[in-house]
Amino acid sequence: MINTEKGVLLVTPKMIKPSSKKLMVIGTINPAAVRRDDGKVVLYVRVIERVKVLENEKYCYAPRMVGEKRYKLKIDKFNKKNINKSSDFDILFKDNTKRLTFISHLRKVVLDESGLRVLSIDKKPTFYGTSSDSELGVEDPRIVKINEQYVMTYVSLSKEENISTSIAFSKDLEKWDKKGIIFGEQDKDVVIFPEKIKGRYVALDRPESNFQFSSPHIWIAYSKDLISWGRLKSMETPNKENKFYWRMGAGCPPIKTERGWLLIYHTVKSKEKIYTYYGSAALLDLKNPAKILYKSKPILAPINEYELKLYQKKRIVFPTGIVLDKNKKDLLIYYGGGDVVTAVRKIPLKKIMSSLKKVK
Repeated sequence: MINTEKGVLLVTPKMIKPSSKKLMVIGTINPAAVRRDDGKVVLYVRVIERVKVLENEKYCYAPRMVGEKRYKLKIDKFNKKNINKSSDFDILFKDNTKRLTFISHLRKVVLDESGLRVLSIDKKPTFYGTSSDSELGVEDPRIVKINEQYVMTYVSLSKEENISTSIAFSKDLEKWDKKGIIFGEQDKDVVIFPEKIKGRYVALDRPESNFQFSSPHIWIAYSKDLISWGRLKSMETPNKENKFYWRMGAGCPPIKTERGWLLIYHTVKSKEKIYTYYGSAALLDLKNPAKILYKSKPILAPINEYELKLYQKKRIVFPTGIVLDKNKKDLLIYYGGGDVVTAVRKIPLKKIMSSLKKVK
Protein backbone atom coordinates (compact mmCIF):
# COMPACT_ATOMS: atom_id res chain seq x y z
CA MET A 1 0.00 0.00 0.00
CA ILE A 2 1.24 3.48 -0.87
CA ASN A 3 1.89 5.74 2.11
CA THR A 4 -0.13 8.75 0.94
CA GLU A 5 1.21 10.91 3.76
CA LYS A 6 4.70 10.58 2.30
CA GLY A 7 3.55 11.48 -1.20
CA VAL A 8 1.90 10.19 -4.36
CA LEU A 9 3.48 11.10 -7.69
CA LEU A 10 0.81 12.33 -10.12
CA VAL A 11 2.22 14.14 -13.17
CA THR A 12 5.68 13.96 -14.73
CA PRO A 13 7.14 15.62 -17.85
CA LYS A 14 7.01 12.29 -19.71
CA MET A 15 3.19 12.34 -19.43
CA ILE A 16 2.85 15.62 -21.34
CA LYS A 17 3.14 16.01 -25.09
CA PRO A 18 5.10 19.16 -26.01
CA SER A 19 3.03 21.97 -27.50
CA SER A 20 5.59 22.44 -30.28
CA LYS A 21 8.17 20.30 -32.06
CA LYS A 22 10.69 22.99 -31.17
CA LEU A 23 10.14 22.56 -27.43
CA MET A 24 10.79 19.89 -24.80
CA VAL A 25 8.87 19.48 -21.52
CA ILE A 26 11.21 19.86 -18.54
CA GLY A 27 8.72 20.40 -15.71
CA THR A 28 5.13 19.73 -14.61
CA ILE A 29 4.81 21.56 -11.30
CA ASN A 30 2.97 23.83 -8.84
CA PRO A 31 -0.67 22.93 -9.52
CA ALA A 32 -3.83 24.77 -8.57
CA ALA A 33 -6.41 22.35 -7.14
CA VAL A 34 -10.16 22.44 -6.58
CA ARG A 35 -12.94 19.88 -6.15
CA ARG A 36 -15.50 20.05 -8.93
CA ASP A 37 -19.26 19.78 -8.31
CA ASP A 38 -19.20 16.15 -9.51
CA GLY A 39 -16.70 15.27 -6.78
CA LYS A 40 -13.66 14.94 -9.01
CA VAL A 41 -10.55 17.00 -8.29
CA VAL A 42 -9.27 19.32 -11.03
CA LEU A 43 -5.66 20.45 -11.21
CA TYR A 44 -4.20 23.19 -13.35
CA VAL A 45 -0.57 22.13 -13.67
CA ARG A 46 2.21 24.44 -14.78
CA VAL A 47 3.96 22.86 -17.77
CA ILE A 48 7.48 24.18 -18.42
CA GLU A 49 8.83 23.83 -21.97
CA ARG A 50 12.35 24.74 -23.08
CA VAL A 51 13.65 25.28 -26.59
CA LYS A 52 15.40 22.19 -27.93
CA VAL A 53 18.08 24.26 -29.67
CA LEU A 54 19.54 26.78 -27.24
CA GLU A 55 22.08 28.35 -29.58
CA ASN A 56 24.29 28.04 -32.63
CA GLU A 57 27.46 29.85 -33.63
CA LYS A 58 25.68 33.16 -34.19
CA TYR A 59 22.39 33.18 -32.25
CA CYS A 60 20.71 32.25 -28.96
CA TYR A 61 17.02 31.31 -28.94
CA ALA A 62 14.04 32.04 -26.65
CA PRO A 63 10.27 31.33 -26.96
CA ARG A 64 7.43 33.88 -26.99
CA MET A 65 3.66 33.74 -27.47
CA VAL A 66 2.42 35.60 -30.57
CA GLY A 67 -1.18 34.38 -30.89
CA GLU A 68 -4.14 36.37 -29.61
CA LYS A 69 -7.16 34.04 -29.78
CA ARG A 70 -5.31 30.73 -30.12
CA TYR A 71 -2.11 29.10 -28.96
CA LYS A 72 0.67 30.32 -31.23
CA LEU A 73 4.35 30.40 -30.36
CA LYS A 74 7.43 31.91 -31.96
CA ILE A 75 11.12 31.25 -31.31
CA ASP A 76 13.00 34.55 -31.23
CA LYS A 77 16.68 34.63 -32.15
CA PHE A 78 19.25 37.00 -30.65
CA ASN A 79 22.66 37.85 -32.05
CA LYS A 80 25.44 36.84 -29.69
CA LYS A 81 27.10 40.23 -30.25
CA ASN A 82 24.42 41.68 -27.93
CA ILE A 83 24.64 38.94 -25.31
CA ASN A 84 26.73 39.01 -22.16
CA LYS A 85 26.24 35.35 -21.28
CA SER A 86 23.70 32.55 -21.62
CA SER A 87 22.78 29.33 -19.84
CA ASP A 88 20.31 26.48 -20.25
CA PHE A 89 17.65 28.70 -18.66
CA ASP A 90 18.24 32.31 -19.63
CA ILE A 91 19.98 34.82 -21.89
CA LEU A 92 21.56 37.89 -20.28
CA PHE A 93 21.98 40.83 -22.63
CA LYS A 94 24.60 43.57 -22.43
CA ASP A 95 21.93 46.09 -21.36
CA ASN A 96 21.27 43.86 -18.27
CA THR A 97 17.86 42.69 -19.48
CA LYS A 98 17.18 39.00 -20.06
CA ARG A 99 15.01 36.43 -21.80
CA LEU A 100 14.18 32.92 -20.71
CA THR A 101 14.91 29.84 -22.80
CA PHE A 102 11.70 28.27 -21.45
CA ILE A 103 8.03 29.19 -21.35
CA SER A 104 5.13 27.87 -19.25
CA HIS A 105 1.46 27.21 -19.86
CA LEU A 106 -1.21 25.46 -17.75
CA ARG A 107 -2.61 22.02 -18.48
CA LYS A 108 -5.87 20.74 -16.94
CA VAL A 109 -5.61 17.40 -15.16
CA VAL A 110 -8.70 15.60 -13.83
CA LEU A 111 -8.33 13.25 -10.82
CA ASP A 112 -10.83 10.80 -9.38
CA GLU A 113 -12.80 11.57 -6.21
CA SER A 114 -9.96 10.30 -4.03
CA GLY A 115 -7.73 13.00 -5.52
CA LEU A 116 -4.95 10.43 -5.83
CA ARG A 117 -5.44 8.97 -9.32
CA VAL A 118 -5.19 10.68 -12.70
CA LEU A 119 -8.19 10.19 -14.99
CA SER A 120 -7.28 12.54 -17.84
CA ILE A 121 -4.77 15.15 -18.95
CA ASP A 122 -5.58 17.74 -21.60
CA LYS A 123 -3.59 16.96 -24.74
CA LYS A 124 -3.09 20.63 -25.59
CA PRO A 125 -2.38 23.75 -23.50
CA THR A 126 -5.50 24.67 -21.51
CA PHE A 127 -4.52 28.14 -20.31
CA TYR A 128 -1.70 30.15 -21.86
CA GLY A 129 -0.30 33.59 -22.62
CA THR A 130 -1.14 35.65 -25.68
CA SER A 131 0.65 38.35 -27.67
CA SER A 132 -0.96 41.08 -25.54
CA ASP A 133 -1.09 39.30 -22.17
CA SER A 134 1.68 37.19 -20.60
CA GLU A 135 3.54 36.65 -23.88
CA LEU A 136 6.47 35.14 -21.96
CA GLY A 137 4.32 32.62 -20.15
CA VAL A 138 1.97 31.92 -17.22
CA GLU A 139 3.03 30.16 -14.03
CA ASP A 140 2.08 28.87 -10.57
CA PRO A 141 -1.74 29.17 -10.47
CA ARG A 142 -4.00 29.04 -7.43
CA ILE A 143 -7.76 28.43 -7.73
CA VAL A 144 -10.50 29.08 -5.19
CA LYS A 145 -14.27 28.83 -5.56
CA ILE A 146 -16.19 31.89 -4.34
CA ASN A 147 -19.95 31.37 -4.45
CA GLU A 148 -20.59 29.91 -7.94
CA GLN A 149 -17.43 31.29 -9.53
CA TYR A 150 -13.91 29.90 -9.81
CA VAL A 151 -11.18 32.48 -9.30
CA MET A 152 -7.63 31.84 -10.48
CA THR A 153 -4.57 33.89 -9.65
CA TYR A 154 -1.42 33.19 -11.63
CA VAL A 155 2.00 34.63 -12.34
CA SER A 156 2.16 36.44 -15.67
CA LEU A 157 5.43 37.14 -17.51
CA SER A 158 5.87 39.85 -20.13
CA LYS A 159 8.59 42.09 -21.53
CA GLU A 160 6.90 45.28 -20.30
CA GLU A 161 5.41 44.22 -16.95
CA ASN A 162 8.11 41.66 -16.13
CA ILE A 163 6.85 39.20 -13.46
CA SER A 164 3.43 40.11 -12.01
CA THR A 165 0.25 38.42 -10.73
CA SER A 166 -2.93 38.34 -12.81
CA ILE A 167 -6.48 37.07 -12.25
CA ALA A 168 -9.05 35.13 -14.29
CA PHE A 169 -12.61 33.90 -13.69
CA SER A 170 -14.55 30.82 -14.79
CA LYS A 171 -17.96 29.26 -14.31
CA ASP A 172 -16.96 25.76 -15.38
CA LEU A 173 -13.16 25.37 -15.02
CA GLU A 174 -12.97 25.27 -18.81
CA LYS A 175 -13.39 28.76 -20.24
CA TRP A 176 -11.55 31.58 -18.47
CA ASP A 177 -12.12 35.34 -18.53
CA LYS A 178 -8.78 37.08 -18.00
CA LYS A 179 -8.93 40.41 -16.18
CA GLY A 180 -5.25 41.33 -16.17
CA ILE A 181 -2.71 42.26 -13.51
CA ILE A 182 -3.83 42.74 -9.91
CA PHE A 183 -0.42 42.81 -8.18
CA GLY A 184 2.57 44.45 -9.85
CA GLU A 185 6.15 43.61 -10.60
CA GLN A 186 7.78 40.89 -8.48
CA ASP A 187 4.64 40.35 -6.36
CA LYS A 188 3.83 36.63 -6.44
CA ASP A 189 2.31 33.75 -4.45
CA VAL A 190 -1.10 35.44 -4.35
CA VAL A 191 -3.88 33.40 -2.72
CA ILE A 192 -7.45 34.61 -2.21
CA PHE A 193 -9.70 33.64 0.70
CA PRO A 194 -12.84 31.69 -0.38
CA GLU A 195 -15.28 34.18 1.14
CA LYS A 196 -15.55 37.83 2.07
CA ILE A 197 -14.41 38.90 5.52
CA LYS A 198 -16.17 41.96 6.96
CA GLY A 199 -17.56 42.74 3.51
CA ARG A 200 -14.26 42.59 1.61
CA TYR A 201 -12.31 40.05 -0.34
CA VAL A 202 -8.91 39.23 1.17
CA ALA A 203 -5.67 38.12 -0.47
CA LEU A 204 -2.20 37.22 0.69
CA ASP A 205 0.78 38.13 -1.49
CA ARG A 206 4.57 38.18 -1.45
CA PRO A 207 6.29 41.25 -2.88
CA GLU A 208 10.02 40.87 -3.41
CA SER A 209 12.72 43.44 -2.85
CA ASN A 210 16.47 43.60 -3.08
CA PHE A 211 16.50 45.80 0.02
CA GLN A 212 15.20 44.46 3.33
CA PHE A 213 15.00 45.85 6.86
CA SER A 214 13.23 42.74 8.22
CA SER A 215 13.13 38.99 7.84
CA PRO A 216 10.90 37.47 5.10
CA HIS A 217 7.15 37.75 5.62
CA ILE A 218 3.80 37.63 3.83
CA TRP A 219 1.57 40.62 2.99
CA ILE A 220 -2.21 41.01 3.12
CA ALA A 221 -4.52 43.08 0.89
CA TYR A 222 -8.25 43.83 0.61
CA SER A 223 -10.66 44.45 -2.27
CA LYS A 224 -14.33 45.17 -2.98
CA ASP A 225 -14.30 43.64 -6.47
CA LEU A 226 -11.31 41.23 -6.69
CA ILE A 227 -9.69 43.55 -9.25
CA SER A 228 -8.47 46.62 -7.36
CA TRP A 229 -6.55 45.82 -4.17
CA GLY A 230 -5.60 48.17 -1.35
CA ARG A 231 -4.92 48.53 2.38
CA LEU A 232 -1.73 46.58 1.72
CA LYS A 233 0.10 45.64 4.89
CA SER A 234 2.88 43.28 5.84
CA MET A 235 1.87 40.48 8.18
CA GLU A 236 4.52 40.60 10.85
CA THR A 237 5.34 37.09 11.92
CA PRO A 238 6.94 37.40 15.38
CA ASN A 239 8.60 34.01 15.22
CA LYS A 240 12.31 33.69 15.87
CA GLU A 241 12.53 31.05 13.16
CA ASN A 242 11.85 33.66 10.46
CA LYS A 243 15.40 34.93 10.58
CA PHE A 244 16.58 31.53 9.39
CA TYR A 245 14.40 31.63 6.27
CA TRP A 246 15.74 32.91 2.98
CA ARG A 247 12.20 33.34 1.65
CA MET A 248 8.58 32.64 2.54
CA GLY A 249 5.24 33.06 0.82
CA ALA A 250 1.66 31.86 0.76
CA GLY A 251 1.26 28.38 -0.65
CA CYS A 252 -2.34 27.09 -0.85
CA PRO A 253 -5.56 29.13 -0.58
CA PRO A 254 -6.65 29.29 3.09
CA ILE A 255 -9.08 26.70 4.46
CA LYS A 256 -11.73 27.76 6.99
CA THR A 257 -11.80 25.79 10.26
CA GLU A 258 -13.60 26.36 13.57
CA ARG A 259 -10.38 27.65 15.13
CA GLY A 260 -9.31 29.95 12.31
CA TRP A 261 -8.12 30.17 8.71
CA LEU A 262 -5.62 27.40 8.06
CA LEU A 263 -2.83 28.51 5.74
CA ILE A 264 -0.23 26.18 4.25
CA TYR A 265 2.71 28.36 3.23
CA HIS A 266 6.23 27.76 1.97
CA THR A 267 9.55 28.60 3.54
CA VAL A 268 13.04 28.35 2.07
CA LYS A 269 16.27 27.72 3.92
CA SER A 270 19.73 28.13 2.42
CA LYS A 271 22.75 26.14 3.57
CA GLU A 272 26.02 25.81 1.69
CA LYS A 273 24.37 27.24 -1.45
CA ILE A 274 21.69 24.51 -1.39
CA TYR A 275 18.10 25.80 -1.15
CA THR A 276 15.50 23.64 0.61
CA TYR A 277 11.78 24.40 0.23
CA TYR A 278 9.35 23.32 2.97
CA GLY A 279 5.64 23.57 3.68
CA SER A 280 4.51 24.95 7.05
CA ALA A 281 1.14 25.75 8.61
CA ALA A 282 -0.31 28.84 10.26
CA LEU A 283 -3.70 29.64 11.76
CA LEU A 284 -5.13 33.11 11.13
CA ASP A 285 -7.91 34.86 13.03
CA LEU A 286 -11.31 34.27 11.40
CA LYS A 287 -12.42 37.92 11.60
CA ASN A 288 -8.97 39.51 11.27
CA PRO A 289 -6.79 37.28 9.06
CA ALA A 290 -3.88 39.71 9.38
CA LYS A 291 -3.52 38.33 12.90
CA ILE A 292 -1.45 35.15 13.12
CA LEU A 293 -2.60 33.00 16.04
CA TYR A 294 -0.57 29.81 15.65
CA LYS A 295 2.33 28.56 13.54
CA SER A 296 4.01 25.22 12.99
CA LYS A 297 7.48 24.08 12.14
CA PRO A 298 7.72 22.56 8.63
CA ILE A 299 5.13 19.81 8.12
CA LEU A 300 6.15 19.11 4.49
CA ALA A 301 9.79 18.43 3.71
CA PRO A 302 11.59 16.97 0.68
CA ILE A 303 11.95 13.24 1.35
CA ASN A 304 11.25 11.52 -1.98
CA GLU A 305 13.77 11.04 -4.77
CA TYR A 306 11.84 13.33 -7.10
CA GLU A 307 12.03 16.12 -4.48
CA LEU A 308 15.73 15.71 -3.80
CA LYS A 309 17.30 15.73 -7.26
CA LEU A 310 18.95 19.13 -6.70
CA TYR A 311 17.53 20.75 -9.81
CA GLN A 312 19.39 24.08 -9.87
CA LYS A 313 20.76 23.19 -6.40
CA LYS A 314 17.30 23.02 -4.84
CA ARG A 315 15.42 20.45 -2.75
CA ILE A 316 11.77 21.31 -3.22
CA VAL A 317 8.30 20.73 -1.82
CA PHE A 318 6.24 23.73 -3.02
CA PRO A 319 2.55 23.53 -1.92
CA THR A 320 0.05 25.36 -4.13
CA GLY A 321 -3.24 23.42 -4.00
CA ILE A 322 -5.38 22.09 -1.17
CA VAL A 323 -8.60 20.06 -1.16
CA LEU A 324 -10.56 18.53 1.72
CA ASP A 325 -10.74 14.76 1.43
CA LYS A 326 -14.16 13.14 1.01
CA ASN A 327 -13.88 11.77 4.56
CA LYS A 328 -13.73 15.37 5.87
CA LYS A 329 -10.83 14.32 8.11
CA ASP A 330 -7.82 14.60 5.81
CA LEU A 331 -6.34 17.30 3.61
CA LEU A 332 -4.98 16.65 0.14
CA ILE A 333 -2.03 18.99 -0.35
CA TYR A 334 -0.82 19.27 -3.95
CA TYR A 335 2.66 20.53 -4.66
CA GLY A 336 5.53 20.85 -7.08
CA GLY A 337 8.29 18.36 -6.31
CA GLY A 338 11.89 19.15 -7.13
CA ASP A 339 10.77 21.79 -9.66
CA VAL A 340 10.05 18.87 -12.02
CA VAL A 341 6.89 16.93 -11.02
CA THR A 342 3.44 17.29 -9.43
CA ALA A 343 2.63 15.19 -6.37
CA VAL A 344 0.16 15.08 -3.46
CA ARG A 345 0.30 14.24 0.23
CA LYS A 346 -2.74 13.19 2.23
CA ILE A 347 -2.38 14.43 5.80
CA PRO A 348 -4.88 14.21 8.68
CA LEU A 349 -6.28 17.64 9.49
CA LYS A 350 -6.04 16.75 13.18
CA LYS A 351 -2.30 16.12 12.80
CA ILE A 352 -1.75 19.50 11.17
CA MET A 353 -3.76 21.31 13.83
CA SER A 354 -1.84 19.58 16.62
CA SER A 355 1.45 20.77 15.11
CA LEU A 356 0.47 24.40 15.62
CA LYS A 357 2.02 26.38 18.45
CA LYS A 358 0.68 29.65 19.81
CA VAL A 359 2.51 32.73 18.54
CA LYS A 360 3.92 34.73 21.42
